[in-house]
Amino acid sequence: MIGKIKKFNFESLLILIIFSLIVTSYFFKNFILIGVFILFFFISLYTTKNGLEIIRKLNLLQNIRTEGPSNHYKKSDTPTMGGIFMIVPFLIFLLIITINLGSLQLFLLLLTIFGFFITGFLDDYLSIKNKENTGLKTKEKFIIQSFISIIFILLAYEKNLINPLITVSDSWGINMSIFILPISFLVLVGLSNSVNLTDGLDGLAAGCSGIVFYGLGTEILMKDKQELFVFSILCYSMCGICLGFIKYNSYPAKIFMGDTGSLSIGAILGSIALLTDSVFTLSIFSGIFIVESLSVMIQVGFFKITKKLFHKGKRIFLMAPLHHHFELKGVKEQKIVENFWKINILLVILGIVLKINL
Repeated sequence: MIGKIKKFNFESLLILIIFSLIVTSYFFKNFILIGVFILFFFISLYTTKNGLEIIRKLNLLQNIRTEGPSNHYKKSDTPTMGGIFMIVPFLIFLLIITINLGSLQLFLLLLTIFGFFITGFLDDYLSIKNKENTGLKTKEKFIIQSFISIIFILLAYEKNLINPLITVSDSWGINMSIFILPISFLVLVGLSNSVNLTDGLDGLAAGCSGIVFYGLGTEILMKDKQELFVFSILCYSMCGICLGFIKYNSYPAKIFMGDTGSLSIGAILGSIALLTDSVFTLSIFSGIFIVESLSVMIQVGFFKITKKLFHKGKRIFLMAPLHHHFELKGVKEQKIVENFWKINILLVILGIVLKINL
């Protein structure tokens, strides 16, 4: 049915998510879920709309990388760092819940997300200040991300908050033993950077993130564990925030989330999945993010190998990440985003069906 929709835009996605949340709320007999989504959707609309004016006044404008598609030059001077108005409301919400529940899990989650948020903020700020598309150097960013992730993983593992058994279904799991540590690192740092790489077209990362947050929140609910319910609430709040942001981020974007948003979103998804033992299902939900990241790794790796062998580097894609390849093939930006959203929806459906049937 999704594939037959000729125009799948912001309004279509919003209606689909709201309908899905109504069904989910009815099924689990808890209408707090749809309430949280709606509350944060309107908070996101309000903060993004007003934040847009603040960013314009402060002249925090996007710099477009010269090696990117030429049609992206028109996006230069678009207000950026919109992730501030997405992540700050979420962090405030998480802080309030953490204080009220006194949960170590939530406290670690709060510190980790705040760390990635500051990293993204610093990267965006330096990019604007230096009037270049990059702020922090790749190595510097990776070191900071690694430091934050290692602290989170070691503390969580020591307190038995990360399960070494990767649960595939209620009756089947894979015991990774000590290897859960590098896997957790890969999930957290990898997903953070994957969302960042996906954030290259108007509405692409925000839309896919909103879809994945809905899927993750629902998957956690299906575990039927009262102590994990708060993580579903957090996922649905981020789903609302992402959908509210798309109102101003869909083509043609009036504001970009920047690394402030994308690095934080990936960290939220990864850390919640680790704390709720949802890594396997999240890996299915996050198929778009993973493929985008793999396209970059394949492109770079193939270029280096062929350059070493033939003294001339060759490329598999016209440009990486993958969405730029389709752009250079002549596919319109809106169409790429719509199709990626549709694929992501199908991946969430697949993940939930597997969760039910395995």
